[in-house]
Amino acid sequence: MAVSPEDFTRQTASQYTMSLVAHKQPRNIFMRIYKQLYSSFGPQYWWPGDSTEEIIIGAVLTQNTSWQNVVRAIDRLKRSNVVSLRKILAMSDNKLARLIRPAGYFRIKTKRLKSVADFWVQQWDTDWPRVRRASFARLRTQLLNVYGIGPETADSILLYAFNKPTFVVDAYTQRIGGRHGLFPPGARYADIQKNVESAIPRRPALYNEYHALLVRLGKEYCRARPRCLDCPLNHRIFFRKNQRPH
Repeated sequence: MAVSPEDFTRQTASQYTMSLVAHKQPRNIFMRIYKQLYSSFGPQYWWPGDSTEEIIIGAVLTQNTSWQNVVRAIDRLKRSNVVSLRKILAMSDNKLARLIRPAGYFRIKTKRLKSVADFWVQQWDTDWPRVRRASFARLRTQLLNVYGIGPETADSILLYAFNKPTFVVDAYTQRIGGRHGLFPPGARYADIQKNVESAIPRRPALYNEYHALLVRLGKEYCRARPRCLDCPLNHRIFFRKNQRPH
């Protein structure tokens, strides 16, 4: 009898979770998933940005939109020679909104970009070497107090712009982890992050690549309507390439 993608997903997640419990592999399953995704997709070369400031700007613009739209907005900023937090701060709201319009929610994001730019200029004088020497805890606390910056955006900036060891949790991570029984339904950002970080080496390069690989998986396979049969984490494929422990 034919099985729908939704039923297949539920069966796959159930089998996957049962196998984890049976073999008591809750910690190293995260590294096994990473290795499987890396083997399937290769390095992702994230974050795509030419400078620290471009990465910061991109992290704000990518909120609630696709990366393709962010690229279009950043290209417009580049053509106007304003990929600079100081220039963004000095620019009129109307001009900035016009330039970043392709990213969507452009009026809201104009306010957020201005707020983020003001923070880096006023608090740190855009002294990036000094920022990189600062503690992760201090920077994250400060960023979370900036208008328009939530945990995902803060962690994206800290990881990709400043190489700080923090795992970025996004909608793809939540969806993939939920479907494969790695996180309970409705798990909070902080709980998911703690779960992953406690199970894998605390290395920024690893967090960087892992997040990028999960995004790739989410876009190509673990969509709202999933493509489970050919997914690299399909129960049968995964355990064929990663033998069951005895």
